[in-house]
Amino acid sequence: MAKEKRDKKAEKQEQPKAPEQARHSAKETPRLRTKFGKEVAPALMKEFEFDNPMAVPRLHKIVVNMGVGEATQNAKVLDPAVNELGQVTGQKPVITRAKKSIAAFKVRAGMPIGAMVTLRGDRMYEFFDRLVNVVLPRVRDFRGVSTKSFDGRGNYTLGLRDQLIFPEIDYAKVDKLKGMNVTIVTTARTDDQARALLRQLGMPFRA
Repeated sequence: MAKEKRDKKAEKQEQPKAPEQARHSAKETPRLRTKFGKEVAPALMKEFEFDNPMAVPRLHKIVVNMGVGEATQNAKVLDPAVNELGQVTGQKPVITRAKKSIAAFKVRAGMPIGAMVTLRGDRMYEFFDRLVNVVLPRVRDFRGVSTKSFDGRGNYTLGLRDQLIFPEIDYAKVDKLKGMNVTIVTTARTDDQARALLRQLGMPFRA
């Protein structure tokens, strides 16, 4: 018995280990991230006459927030919102809670009032790509997004009326329409730089 165990142990030691690349297949770089490096960054450097490539504005993060006012009365209504936001972004949402009490709305500090996701890196680029090329064109009578929704510091907020414009959402399983805000945070120093960045990345601004 002991001999058999030693033989099996020796066989395992003799077997070559799979290389790291074989065990973990390399993930493809998002299409939009590649486009930024090859096309967008050089175009912005030329437009704003940047000497340093690090000065070129770029996407920093995207925050998707879904408010659910009914959650103050019934916390269970948050579950569908969390599930749908997770499907839309591909990342597990966090529950947002009221920072202070508001008696008029029967809200107490710490009450759950919505769900939020913060996207960075590849997920951020993938979400932005789907947003501008798949989701927004599905909006009824879409004529472009406003150019006036910048905050003065290079960040852009876009309001979406319902979650059904995302192809990941199953219409038959939706109990109620829920709006959401998409805040695109950039490293741009001015709104003009941020607007140029988003336009180069495909954001369909209204003419």
